[in-house]
Amino acid sequence: MADRPQKNLHVGAPYRADEARYIDTPYRRSGRTGLKLPAVSLGLWQNFGDESPLATQRAILRTAFDRGVTHFDLANNYGPPPGSAEKNFGRIFAEDFRPYRDELIISTKAGYDMWPGPYGEWGSRKYLLASLDASLDRMGLDYVDIFYSHRFDPDTPLEETMGALDTAVRSGRALYAGISSYSPERTREAAAIMRELGTPLAIHQPSYSMFNRWIEAGLTEACGDEGLGIIAFSPLAQGLLTNKYLGGVPEDSRAARGGSFSPSLVTDDVVARLRALNGIAESRDQTLAQLALSWALRDERVTSVLIGARTVAQLDDSLGALDRLDFSDDELNEIDKHAVESGLNIWARSSDA
Repeated sequence: MADRPQKNLHVGAPYRADEARYIDTPYRRSGRTGLKLPAVSLGLWQNFGDESPLATQRAILRTAFDRGVTHFDLANNYGPPPGSAEKNFGRIFAEDFRPYRDELIISTKAGYDMWPGPYGEWGSRKYLLASLDASLDRMGLDYVDIFYSHRFDPDTPLEETMGALDTAVRSGRALYAGISSYSPERTREAAAIMRELGTPLAIHQPSYSMFNRWIEAGLTEACGDEGLGIIAFSPLAQGLLTNKYLGGVPEDSRAARGGSFSPSLVTDDVVARLRALNGIAESRDQTLAQLALSWALRDERVTSVLIGARTVAQLDDSLGALDRLDFSDDELNEIDKHAVESGLNIWARSSDA
């Protein structure tokens, strides 16, 4: 993929999308649907809340779309504070992307704690549909392209949760329905319910990376059998699979800030494996992040990988993964020696239910 000069980064100027945005980017069909997603999608989980400069957010979103990234993924609780990522995206969408709405895939999710009281989280019909309406209001949209159940709710009948997704699609508030972090068994059950309702599930969004390979123990097969695409979130293990941690935990890293990524996870063993994987990446003329993304896309059942970006440079580096999606058997065997479970699946509780 040839380097392009950076355009549209002067935030005061009217935005016009790069006319060459679809030339180099590969797109993959999501399961048995007609929906195609870019192989690399942009997630707004981190770096799009009120703590991040709006100008930086705008520059990242503009650059992504100029590079053919048509899919922006959100959730009701993304921030901080919760809801602020959708609100900030809505402002940028209104000013920059509204003319391109038909070219965009915009998704959101509901399942985690969003407001006080018994109706502010999990998977009830009341919560999911109220959350979707609030998300549409924050983003200034008439509909989202994909609406997800963000996690399985063990206390709500699955028929009720799936029925809410069906209503979201039938009412025109969403075009496709998806689930996130569901176990293989629950995925098959959810898919069967949705087929019966007449609104087949389109996609599953699980965590997946070189250091978090849980989907290979049945979920990949379940999604393939049921006709769901897979879009992998946290394919860089919250930034661990980058060159930032080759020397341990730097002060400005996400691990050092705490939150969803504990510095205790960056053990001496993990650092040693990072260095080994980095050596493989260098032999392929890739960065470690590019290797990790290419590896996650090696299975054709994986429709897309969701990346985050704090800067335009990080975004560009990640998109460079698309230059080398091929692997030899020897490379994959060598990667398997170092790409092992590392205690990074903080969403396992939902997936085990």
